[in-house]
Amino acid sequence: MSKIQELLQADLHNVGIAGHVRPDGDCIGAVLSVAGYIGAVRPDLTVDVYLESVPERFSPAPGVHIIQTEAADREYDLFFAVDCGDADRLGKFRPLFDRAKDTVCIDHHISNEGFAAHNFIEPEIGSSCEILYTMMDPEYIREDTAACLYMGIAHDTGVFQYSNTTPRTLRIAAQLLEYGFDHTKLIRDTFFQKTYIQTQVLGRALMESILIFDGRCAVSVMKQKEMKFYGVGADSMEGIVNQLQQIQGIELAIFLYEIEEKVFKVSMRSNEIVDVSKVARIFGGGGHVRAAGCVINGTFHEVINNLTLHIQHQLEDGKL
Repeated sequence: MSKIQELLQADLHNVGIAGHVRPDGDCIGAVLSVAGYIGAVRPDLTVDVYLESVPERFSPAPGVHIIQTEAADREYDLFFAVDCGDADRLGKFRPLFDRAKDTVCIDHHISNEGFAAHNFIEPEIGSSCEILYTMMDPEYIREDTAACLYMGIAHDTGVFQYSNTTPRTLRIAAQLLEYGFDHTKLIRDTFFQKTYIQTQVLGRALMESILIFDGRCAVSVMKQKEMKFYGVGADSMEGIVNQLQQIQGIELAIFLYEIEEKVFKVSMRSNEIVDVSKVARIFGGGGHVRAAGCVINGTFHEVINNLTLHIQHQLEDGKL
C-alpha cells in the first residue's frame, strides 16, 4: 500500500490541498497530482485544491480548472501542504491548514523543518513531484495525474538540465511517459513558450544586467515602473534568472523584481560554489542549494549590498 493510501485509510469525508504562494510548475503539478490520485483511490471524498492565481501559461495543465483561489469556510479532515517550505508559505490558505484535524507536508526544500503531523521531506530530491511519485501506487495513477507529475519534475529540473536531475529522476520521467500524455506540447506550452511582451521583458533584463565579483555574478532588476510600462506582472518574471545563469563564466545569477515600492522579490541560481539557500534563509526565504529566493526591503542598491555581503564569503572560500 502506498504512503498516500495509508493516509487515506482514516475515516475521512473531505481533504484540502494547497501549495506555496506564487506557485511554479512543481507546485501546480504537485497539488493537481495529489488531487487526481486521491480521486482515483477514494472517489467518495470531497477534495478541494487551493492556490493563488495560477499563471496563464499553466492553463494547459490537466485539471487546472479545479484550483480555487479563495479559501472556503470549511474544516478539513485531512490537509496536504505540498511543495511548501513552511506554513507561512501557504499564504491566505494557512488558516485552513491550521484548522484541519490532520495535516501532511510533502516537500523537498532544504529549509523545511517539518510543520505538519505527517512530514515527508526529502531535500536531496529535485522536485516535490518526484517525491510524490514514489508515494503513489502506479495502479491508481491516471494519465492526467502522470502529466501533472511529469510537468512538475520537468519544471524544477529545468527540463532535466539542472544538477538535481539524477538517474532516478530520468527513470521516473520515463515511467510517467508510459501513460501516454503529450509531453512535448505540455512542456512547450508551460515551460518554453512566452508571449511577445514577455520576450521583450527578458531581452531588457538581459541587456541591462551587470557583472560583479570580477564577472562571476550576473545581476539584473525589473522595477515597478518598467513592469507597468510593459503591462506585466510577477508571472512574466519567470525564467529570467535562469537565462542569466547561462552566461559564460558565471557562478551566480541574481534577479530581482519589485513587488511594491522598495520591496524586491529575489531569485538566485548558482552553479558550483555558492549555497544560495543559506543566503536566502538569512532574509527569511529559502529554497535549495543551487536555487533559492527571498523578499528583501530597500532600494535596489541596498538589497544588492546586503546580498553580496553574504555571498562574498562563500565565493572567496570556495574558489575553483
